[in-house]
Order: sequence, then C-alpha cells, then structure tokens
Amino acid sequence: MRPDIHPEYREVLFHDTNANAFFLIGSTIQAKQTREYEGKVYPYVTLDISSASHPFYTGEVRQASNEGRVASFNKRFARFKR
Repeated sequence: MRPDIHPEYREVLFHDTNANAFFLIGSTIQAKQTREYEGKVYPYVTLDISSASHPFYTGEVRQASNEGRVASFNKRFARFKR
C-alpha cells in the first residue's frame, strides 16, 4: 500500500439518540466532536436511527402519519386562508 493516502482508522463512539444507545466501532469517519466514554475520549458521532431503535430489529410497530403532505400543509396553515 502507498503511504499517506488512506484515512485514519480508529475507534469512534456512535450515539443513537432515539434509543440512547452507544456503540464503539472502528471507523474512518471524520468526527467534529469528541466525548468521554468509559474513561477514554473518542471521536463522537450522533445517529438518528440504528439497530437499537429501528423497527426491523426491535420488532416494534410504529404508526406513521396517515395524511399526505398537502393535507398536512392545509391543516397547518388553514387559519391563513382568505
């Protein structure tokens, strides 16, 4: 392998904010934040969803909004109609 062309591979702390779960995984992602976890400082990345909160892995059934975008918009801004 050629030197100085590969990104740094290190342990990164991922945080699933929906499930409040932390994962320590090897990655090359460039994190802008750091956070202490189990007495050591790691690069820190937040996630909206992971295996800890995704319905496929958890078995939970979540109800999505039944109304469409236009109906939602009309409902929200109905008071501004002339």
